[in-house]
This record gives sequence, structure tokens and C-alpha cells, in this order.
Amino acid sequence: DVLALPIFKQEESSLPPENENKILPFQYVLCAATSPAVKLHDETLTYLNQGQSYEIRMLDNRKIGELPEINGKLVKSIFRVVFHDRRVHKRLVHPRVPCESAPSSTANGSLLSICATTDIPMSVGIIDPRANPTQLNTVEFLWDPSKRTSVFIQVHCISTEFTMRKHGGEKGVPFRVQIDTFKENENGEYTEHLHSASCQIKVFKPKGADRKQKTDREKMEKRTPHEKEKYQPSYETTILTECSPWPEITYVNNAPSPGFNSSHSSFSIGEGNGSPNHQPEPPPPIADNLLPTSTPQEAQQWLHRNRFSTFSRLFRNFSGADLLKLTREDVIQICGPADGIRLFNALKGRMVRPRLTIYVCQESQQLRDLQQKHEDGDAVTSTFFVYHAIYLEELTAVELTEKLAQLFSISSQQISQIYKQGPTGIHVLISDEMIQNFQDESCFVLDTMKGE
Repeated sequence: DVLALPIFKQEESSLPPENENKILPFQYVLCAATSPAVKLHDETLTYLNQGQSYEIRMLDNRKIGELPEINGKLVKSIFRVVFHDRRVHKRLVHPRVPCESAPSSTANGSLLSICATTDIPMSVGIIDPRANPTQLNTVEFLWDPSKRTSVFIQVHCISTEFTMRKHGGEKGVPFRVQIDTFKENENGEYTEHLHSASCQIKVFKPKGADRKQKTDREKMEKRTPHEKEKYQPSYETTILTECSPWPEITYVNNAPSPGFNSSHSSFSIGEGNGSPNHQPEPPPPIADNLLPTSTPQEAQQWLHRNRFSTFSRLFRNFSGADLLKLTREDVIQICGPADGIRLFNALKGRMVRPRLTIYVCQESQQLRDLQQKHEDGDAVTSTFFVYHAIYLEELTAVELTEKLAQLFSISSQQISQIYKQGPTGIHVLISDEMIQNFQDESCFVLDTMKGE
């Protein structure tokens, strides 16, 4: 099972009970009313009109003496509109789609994007606003916390553009407005995280948000007083709540091995009856492990690398040994359920178990190598076949193709088809449904055939 990231839902990103009254250094207020049709313990939901300018007030909320290093200095805020579910964001957002205000700019295209811009003439106090041409959902700017600052933003897509079926009347995909604020480091770069906050929104065609707000209000008026107690009141403004900072994405380029034949191949998979001769090691963890010998400074760096910047100030005096001694209950009490479980798993170096594990062996190739050794007069003591583990998450033929290509250090384009040997030796084309019905930890023997 995959643990949802802490900003996916409000109940996962909420602060622990003892920190509910904590005063945050900044507060961001979206000047748009919240929906009255939201239950008490759910995250607020705000409806916006496509292309309309909405004010976000950037407020300095520091206590006297807090963060004196930013007094008289600028900070940088990065404004993003992302999907409420980060996994959907990774799958659907393409950064190179041209940004236009018309809804057809994404609805009729083969690629989709979330596009957000700032309304510069209406904004107050923002300095050097920039829009990244490769990240259409992102705008960044500098501002002085000691001065009045308001940024007016526009969202140029609607929630229903990202629904799978478009027959009318479908519910739109929720988005998330997130603001990450950074201070300047010793090198003059704005990389030191200060604060992050977000809120959930849905975007409608012009005037659609007003109609939806009115509909929700009328529905609530028809409810009994007892039913109304289960819902939040509608507020005139939306306060963004603290969340984890948006992670930086690292791209890895895996070049194919130059020694492998570059011609296209088909892979034939035969099911093996035995088990692998050794248990392959699972893939290495994405994040490095924290060591007991780590100093407080090294522990702080580890927290930032692993997306726990929100708690860096809380753990500023903790060494690696101090953090590793914390129990699961301790971490959950300090950080809240979602972030606490994530931090505890990261401290213990735990990995998410893959949905399906299969073992593959190029047995025919190894037999040919043994036969060659025998013909050369070399002694062959025993037949020893080596299997490799393949971990699958999406359970699709495309994913299996990519994993096999990685295993043999070739491009996935060099694999044209994958077959499974069926009854009487027939070749059955592997499909998503077939992979979804594979038994966990099944063993397969691979053989390659030259493509036509």
C-alpha cells in the first residue's frame, strides 16, 4: 500500500493538536469565500472562476524577535496551482503546453497543463515577478514582509478539463493553491525554507463559481438545524493552512549500455518451476539513511533533503542519535499522524512494499554459456542459474517493458513485444490484465527473439 503524501488531504497535513495555536511566521489569505457544504472536520473548499483575478494577502505574522535575520530584507515566495492529489499531478501535468486564457488551450489538446499567472497591475508590493516558461503552474516573486503585499492571481484551467469522462455533470478535479516562502542564504540564493501553506480549490468557467456557491448555500438552508451542525460555516476569506514544502524533482538520465545489440527484440517469458537460488536485494532507498553519529547540523540537512523542512526548527538541537531514539508514538505526537508516520519510516529506512515481485532469469543464455565452456574443455561443476528481481507498482505491460530494459541496460524502444509461453508452446501477448493476474514472486525464464 502506498502512503499518501502529507499535503494530499487536509487531515493528513494538519498540525498536531499541541501546535494548533502555534503562531506561524507568515499568513496567506485568499480573498474568496469558502463553500458552506463542507463537513466540520474536512478541509475548506473554495470555488474560483477561470481567468478571474483573486487577491492573496501576504501577511507578516512574526512575534517580536522572531526571525530577526529577515528584518529589512526580502523573501521569495513561489506560488503554485497543483492537483490536490500529487500522484495525479505527476501523471497529468505537462510543463511545455502553451499557456492561454481560453479553456480550449488545454481541453482540445493532446496534452494538459495547469496554468497560473499573476495580475501585475493589481498586485501590490511584489518585486521581480517571474513565470517559468517550463512550469506553467508556477509563479515566483520577492516581497518585503514589513510592507503591505498583495498578489492577484488567475487560474486559466477548469477542474472538469481533467476528468476522464466528459458527458456533462461530472465532478471536477480539485486543485491546490500552495505558497512556499524562502529566505536568502549566504550565497544570495533564496533556498532556505521558511514557511509553506495551501488551500483546496475548484475552478469553474466564468461565473460558474458564483452559481456553485449559491447552489451550496441554498442546499444548506434546506437542511435541518441538526444537520447544519455537521457542516462548517462559509467564511468570506480562505486562510491557507500550513503544509509540507513542495519537493524539488530530480531527473535521472539512464543511458543504455554501449555493448548491447541495438536491434529491436521480442522477449519471450517462460514460467519456471523452481525458486531463485538467492534472494535479490530490494532496490536501494531513495533517501539516504540518518546515522547515529550525525551532528545536529547534518541532521538538519537530512531533514531538508527528505522533505521535513517544516520541522527543522523543531528539531534544530537534535543529533542523529536523538532522532533515531524517538519511538513511533513520539514522532506522531510531535509531527501529527501523517508526517509522523512518514518521518518514522524515513528514520528507520523503511521502504514501501511493491505491489508485485517477479523473478526473471536468462536461463537459455546461461545454458549456452555453460555449453560453450564444456566445448572449450573447461570443467563445469554444476548448473547454477541466477535470477533477478523485478518490482512492479503499476502492473502494466509498459512498466514491465521499462523494467526489463533497465535490467538489460537497453532502451525500452528496443523491446517490441513481450510474450508468455502458454499451453502447447503457444506465444501469448502479455497485457495489463495478464500482469495483474500474475502470482506474487513468480519465476520466469527469459528468451530473446530477433524482431522482424
